[in-house]
Amino acid sequence: MKLPAATAAFGVRTRLVLAFLLVAAVSAVTTAALTYREARNAVLERAQDTAVASFREEAERFVPRLPLDREAVRWELYDIAARSKPHPWIVFAEYASVRVSSGDRPASGVLTAELRRSARTSPRGAFQRVVKDGDAYLTIGMPVMTRVVAGGPAVPSGLVLYAVMSLVNEETDIDALVTAARDGALPGLAAALVPALLAARSVLRPVRELRRAAHSMGGGRLDTRIAVRGRDEMADLARTFNASAARLEHSVRELRDAGTRARRFASDVSHELRTPLAGMLAVTDVLDEDAERLDPDTARAVRLISAETGKLALLVEDLMEMSRFDARVAELNTDEVDAAEAVRRTLSGRRWHERVGTELPDGIRVRLDPRRFDVIVANLVGNALRHGAEPVTVRLSRRAGALAVEVRDHGAGIADTVLPHVFDRFYKADAARSRSPGSGLGLAIVQENVRLHGGTVDARNAPGGGALFTVELPFDGPASREEGSRSGPGRTECAP
Repeated sequence: MKLPAATAAFGVRTRLVLAFLLVAAVSAVTTAALTYREARNAVLERAQDTAVASFREEAERFVPRLPLDREAVRWELYDIAARSKPHPWIVFAEYASVRVSSGDRPASGVLTAELRRSARTSPRGAFQRVVKDGDAYLTIGMPVMTRVVAGGPAVPSGLVLYAVMSLVNEETDIDALVTAARDGALPGLAAALVPALLAARSVLRPVRELRRAAHSMGGGRLDTRIAVRGRDEMADLARTFNASAARLEHSVRELRDAGTRARRFASDVSHELRTPLAGMLAVTDVLDEDAERLDPDTARAVRLISAETGKLALLVEDLMEMSRFDARVAELNTDEVDAAEAVRRTLSGRRWHERVGTELPDGIRVRLDPRRFDVIVANLVGNALRHGAEPVTVRLSRRAGALAVEVRDHGAGIADTVLPHVFDRFYKADAARSRSPGSGLGLAIVQENVRLHGGTVDARNAPGGGALFTVELPFDGPASREEGSRSGPGRTECAP
């Protein structure tokens, strides 16, 4: 399964570090935001509560003298402004249409209609924080109460006092808090990088060990194990890996032992059968010569025994050849030969030269094992004659530094389900067919001989119908012979 491009671009270490830093950044931002909100509220409420309480006291001490004298009220407002806290106030007084101020700043836009309405209707007054031209202000409205009758209840006199206090100092303190939080966040994230790297290292160390162990096992070292540390999930993973590796090593050892026993058995059986088969072949040859003098039934039986004995001898020889390949002791005795002449000898020796068409350009010389090349061509041509349909053609050509040998028939071709298995041992395309003219090992021997030469072989259906087998052999012989062990000039052993 492919990872998305954005995920594949980053390693596990990078993603772990980024996740760690993201959590640290979110935590820092959340903490800073909560701290900022609480600190801001505390700073503003402290200034607000002090100013409101102080202004309420001033309003309660204020005794109006009606009708209002503007100058007298202005001096009263000056006195109230002089006692302002925690910061200087600008004090306003409103009575009906009369407005008096202790300062030069106009009240428009700062004293809102909502504040005026609340101040006139609430005996305890009202306050409001407003922003004008980018500056924050606290505005307070307090009605001046009076008693019509001594000892009677206090009632609104109609005079309302307003105070406007700048909150610039508080905003400056709040901005300083924001700057401090911002400036402290970057060093905090940088400091968080160190534990992030340490955490990523502790997490990835067993993963790297697991990767190395898996790579080592893939190279054939099935005894590879991982050191188990601790009791966490990674330790459980290491124990699981070790247990799986142990089971795999045991299973592979059993399979190898079984394969070795099977190869030894096939080799021993084939070797033991060679001597009696040689005697049987000699007897069948004599019987074949005398078959003409026998009655028809006996002659047919003799010929059948002779044919089956020949097939059994061929099977034994093929089994011994495969056992040598399996044991990695097959030898390659190379020589420089004319490829076209070698093919002609193969066809002539089996009397196929009249049944098989050829395209054999002269002058193609190649280093190979003549005997094994003869087996390759003979098995492919014999397979085409037995299982395909004539005409069968053999074609030689040069192809990218290699000799290409193509054997084609004009039969029904090879089914798509059969193509992947044509080089398997004893594979039958038709499961209902219990016997075949060959040993069932011909194409498998072809593949092993081609591999021994360092070449390739494949099978496919030709565009015009029929099966097409293509063998490619390097002109200079197998590449491994330059570095492999040599038992003599031009001789290479198949190493494991």
